[in-house]
Amino acid sequence: MQRFLKSGLSPCLAFVFVTSATVPVYADEPHQAAPDTAALALMPSWLTLLSYRPDRLSPGYTSQADDPEFFLSPDGKTSPQAELEATLKAIQAPGGGDDHARCRFPARDRWLREQLDLPLTQVNCPTYDEWRSTLNTETVTLVFAASYLNSPSSMFGHTFLRLDPPNRSEEADLLLASTISYAADAAAHDSELMFAYRGIFGGYPGITTVQPYYEKIRLYSDIENRDLWEYQLNLTPEETSTLMAHAWEIKDHNFDYYFFDENCAYRLLALIDVARPGTHLLDEVNTHAIPSDTVRWVVDHDLVASVRYRPSSATVVQTYLDQLSSEQREHAAALASGDISVDDQRITDLANDEQAQVLDATYEYVRYQTQAEKWPRERSASLSYSLLKARSELGHETPLPQPPEPEVRDDQGHDTFRISALGGQQGSRNFAQLTLRPAYHDLLDPPEGYRSGAQLQFLRLDARLYTDNDELQVEQLTAVEIRSLSIRDQFFSPLSWQVGFGGRRAEIESGKRIFTPYLDGGAGGGWAITDQSQVFAMATADVEIDNDLDKGFDAAPGADFGAFYQGHTLSAKGGLRTKAWLIGGQHREDSVYADASWHIRRDLSLTTGWERRHQFERYETRWQLGLNIYF
Repeated sequence: MQRFLKSGLSPCLAFVFVTSATVPVYADEPHQAAPDTAALALMPSWLTLLSYRPDRLSPGYTSQADDPEFFLSPDGKTSPQAELEATLKAIQAPGGGDDHARCRFPARDRWLREQLDLPLTQVNCPTYDEWRSTLNTETVTLVFAASYLNSPSSMFGHTFLRLDPPNRSEEADLLLASTISYAADAAAHDSELMFAYRGIFGGYPGITTVQPYYEKIRLYSDIENRDLWEYQLNLTPEETSTLMAHAWEIKDHNFDYYFFDENCAYRLLALIDVARPGTHLLDEVNTHAIPSDTVRWVVDHDLVASVRYRPSSATVVQTYLDQLSSEQREHAAALASGDISVDDQRITDLANDEQAQVLDATYEYVRYQTQAEKWPRERSASLSYSLLKARSELGHETPLPQPPEPEVRDDQGHDTFRISALGGQQGSRNFAQLTLRPAYHDLLDPPEGYRSGAQLQFLRLDARLYTDNDELQVEQLTAVEIRSLSIRDQFFSPLSWQVGFGGRRAEIESGKRIFTPYLDGGAGGGWAITDQSQVFAMATADVEIDNDLDKGFDAAPGADFGAFYQGHTLSAKGGLRTKAWLIGGQHREDSVYADASWHIRRDLSLTTGWERRHQFERYETRWQLGLNIYF
């Protein structure tokens, strides 16, 4: 009954729908008039219960459920009426047991009995009853795990449901509570690249899994360094019961999984729509369902009773280290590396409260490294013991404060769809530019609610109209662009990296600007200047393919040196890029660049950019100015 997600897969729930066309008569009331099944089958609550969505090119409905076993009618996939009639007949059939329709589809059974005033007789469903008793759910909490760029399935964040028991005030009981998640059932041998491809274009079935909450915390918080936000839903007991009944209906049935729409977040919206008819959360979904957006919709529909922040292990460690003085940080680093011991004079000469802070911070750091970086037990166990022993001898000194809750939650950051209107000049040519970006965030967007130094853009289109001859061109089509600029110090040494592919304008030796497919990437490091700024250095590599290039393609190693600042009202970056194209013209391309955005509101920014490039013994300047609008 229970299946577990592999590490890095996205979590949530699924659901389904059905159809056909005969008019049943109540089995136990043969003289009662037949119900109007055509009207019932088009009720929004029935369509939602079976995951029917309107067909785009023709009248009618098709269920998003992709498992034939989900339907009782052979026409159920495309006929809400046929499925309703088949379900009505099946739930009135005599008998009981796990294979009976009332046991397989308890939410459908409940809905039909309410609509048609059928008797609410008891039926023996031992497996379903045991499942409900084991989960022991009184309330439901929507949990959002922050984004994690190192896994394609986790770049936008994840959502899943926690099923809270009646005694949820005890932390231990919450940790043992069950969770329901929806994820792609990926083959264990699939690479991250194959997982990303099949997740975008289809190829994985979606599965529903039940796991203890402490396993989710271990995966997301302790291993992947992702803060968790817990949104307790204000569902009534009856709505919670309906949600659980529908979760049972879908848990063993497949729905095709797609990163952008039919993902974990989308299935959770559907489950909540079933629990509270009339919320219409799925109507918010147009082109994509990003987890942070779906959490925002749940909040906006007044479905949340309370919110709790659960910082990751990495956040706790970083907060502790940030509270130490520079001298204390040096001592903590030396303790963790084994260069000094807890009875070293540099430690014992500290005041008791300072010793306690250094020992607490070092212990949390060692504990984190043991989990996340797999420090060997022979190293971590003895070190942890000596730190705890020395700390206990100090008595009840004031501990370091825990991480504060961020002022802006992840669901309160800027909306992910952005449209930009700009004007500028490329060389001597003036242009007007329109940019559409469905998702998600870049370094110059308002930073609140997003990970610092992270950039993730999908399907961005930059189109230009040159005013000298009214020529309309696609300047760039960014299929995927990911950038992670992480801070290195004496405690952490993360790799900064970037990757992107799509199509862009490139200048060739004749001066013509051609549109060429490209793939680029890079890796390096970043170092903090202040809390809001850093410098970075990356080695890069570019590949371009086009018939207008001398050899049909070209490749260039290079470097990117720069700095960026992310603030509440201003974000800015600038630097120097250099590339050496090796295959075709064998030339250098050097540029100096600077870009900035002034955040007028969280949904509106003024943006500007400037670049001076030297290529083919020519200099060219580009500048632009415009507005970013988020919605």
